[in-house]
Amino acid sequence: MTGAPGRVRILLYLRATPEQVPAVEEAYHRISKELADTPGMLGNELLRDVTDPGAYAVLSEWESLAAFRDWEAGAGHRGTTSPLRPYQDTGRPSPFALFAVEAGY
Repeated sequence: MTGAPGRVRILLYLRATPEQVPAVEEAYHRISKELADTPGMLGNELLRDVTDPGAYAVLSEWESLAAFRDWEAGAGHRGTTSPLRPYQDTGRPSPFALFAVEAGY
């Protein structure tokens, strides 16, 4: 991932019990394979909080907000991402955040 202005990054916050960890990781890999050729998506990563092993985030990078919004509005969005929906961190005001890249090196 690079820091080019115009790109956006989306964080999806997840929460898993120790028993759910394998299901979260499996769902991430399955979804990522399905999204591999999505127009405008530059990549994604599964992040795990080193101080809170039950806390995860999926960080995806998109070439533009328009590309992300086009995918999000498409018919396949909800079905493709549904395996991670049960693990969304509902303890936050929102289970996701959108960030525009303003600068990068």
